[in-house]
Amino acid sequence: MALDGIFLHDLSIELAKKIIGSRVDRINQTQKTELIFSLRTRDDRFKLLVSASSNSPRLNITDEKIENPPKPPMFCMLMRKHLQGAVIEEINQVGLDRILMINFIAVSELGEHVMKTLVVEIMAQYSNIILLNGDGKIIDSIKRVDETKSSVRQILPGLKYELPPRPDKINLENSTAENAADKICISQRPLSKAILDTLEGVSPLVAREIQSRCVPDDISASELNVREKEKLLFELDILKNNIKKGKSASLMILDENGKPKDFSYMFITMYASVYKMKAYVDMSSLLDDFYSERERISRTKAKAEDLFRTVDSLIEHYSRKLDYRLGDLEKCGEKDEKKKYAELINANLYALKKGTGVYKVEDWYDDGKIIEIPARPDKTPAENSRIYFKEYRKLKTAEMKLTELISSSKEDIEYLKTVKDELMRSETEAEIAEIRQELTDGGYIKQSQKNGKNQNYKKSTKKLPPLKFKSPSGFDVLVGRNNIQNDRLSLKMSEKSDYWFHVQKAPGSHVILSLNGNEPDEKDMEYAARVAVYFSSERESPSAEVDYTKVKNLKKPNGAKPGFVIYHEYSSVLEKPLKPDDYDE
Repeated sequence: MALDGIFLHDLSIELAKKIIGSRVDRINQTQKTELIFSLRTRDDRFKLLVSASSNSPRLNITDEKIENPPKPPMFCMLMRKHLQGAVIEEINQVGLDRILMINFIAVSELGEHVMKTLVVEIMAQYSNIILLNGDGKIIDSIKRVDETKSSVRQILPGLKYELPPRPDKINLENSTAENAADKICISQRPLSKAILDTLEGVSPLVAREIQSRCVPDDISASELNVREKEKLLFELDILKNNIKKGKSASLMILDENGKPKDFSYMFITMYASVYKMKAYVDMSSLLDDFYSERERISRTKAKAEDLFRTVDSLIEHYSRKLDYRLGDLEKCGEKDEKKKYAELINANLYALKKGTGVYKVEDWYDDGKIIEIPARPDKTPAENSRIYFKEYRKLKTAEMKLTELISSSKEDIEYLKTVKDELMRSETEAEIAEIRQELTDGGYIKQSQKNGKNQNYKKSTKKLPPLKFKSPSGFDVLVGRNNIQNDRLSLKMSEKSDYWFHVQKAPGSHVILSLNGNEPDEKDMEYAARVAVYFSSERESPSAEVDYTKVKNLKKPNGAKPGFVIYHEYSSVLEKPLKPDDYDE
């Protein structure tokens, strides 16, 4: 990802215009390594997200709806103690390194104005959020680093804050493009590596882009000819001017399926023939969109980690059961042979005698060929015949029972896959709680002790409404959040003339196009079908088949799992997934 020092430089200028002078209204710690600052000015309110996640460290203004934990963690309480009510005075970057320092003017317990500094280090797995007092000493950090984690630099309360070791690189803010080009051109490494080694604040993506603009192949930097060196100097001069202006592009790189692949502050020409570029009005919006899906999944997994493990374990358990039962069913194929042996022995009782281990008889099922039937010598032919009949009836009964059990196992597996899909798409603790209750009601997991103490738990828990969107013509498009809600939405809440949509042969939400007796146009139908793809396990696919029919055609078989319906009159359409712009909770 291209959140490098230069991107952070431009982002800090953008943020400064928005947050300097704002007051901290509230601080929430939404994840172990993520803080949300609710800020306000005289004219506006907004939220600043600061993340030290290893996978997606960043800070940006966010519009994302993020649910707060019921009980704030200790670090969050500490941040509230020191920064709630404080005013942001300035935001500074350390050179072109990926470190920002946000200075706050806070009021101490004695009523005095004091300086507090929030250090945001954006360095992949070493990312951190550190609070300093006015003397530059560490009050605390979201990730404590002791001697066991680093022998070079500890981050612990009471220690003096020290910057991470900085490599000897050229900062284009206070150096010339000529100096940078000269240093790059003496390197024996490939040009992209030489650029990365020489320039502070440049990501591998940008280094490769500059290389591709200068030479088609990543040759050694020392092998550049005069014309290629001139191109390099030209590109570095443009980069320096962009840094000086502090205003660059905000571009997301989309892959061939329209999914976010990367982002940058400069146009990436080397991808132009393969990927598309999407421009944003500001860098915060770009980061919010780029990380939203990844963070949504990450937050859900963190909140429902135990439930994910339980569902995966249940799927594995029922899959093993299914394998065993299929094996046993295969053995039941011997029943017809047992029946044939019993009938052939009965037909030849007059010719067979006790004491032999094999009966040789004519097989009238196979043109009278002689076959050998194993027999128990201590039993009479009539008794051996009864034994074979008994084995036949036993296998026949087992086959009938196993067929039912196999069908049940398949239903359990398919149902649990839909539950896992629901979990993957859940965004709030309330949604996860409903899914947990759904599994409890279905007998898949035991009632938790917390819920068990409250006999009126289900009655006292407010049911979540379905997600609601607007079609192009203004009709409501309703989406079930879980299987219980899918049943309620499709079979109770909807009118018979409404349209029902569901991705074909895959887990997904029930989607209802609510018409109030009106007729939809083609755009409304297409919108609802695309929403059905998005709210399904096929959301990452380029396209998927969607079945649609009127609600009146839906039937729920007796004893069927939650969310399961059948329909015989329907149409299908191939559609791409569509993420709706907004929805009402």
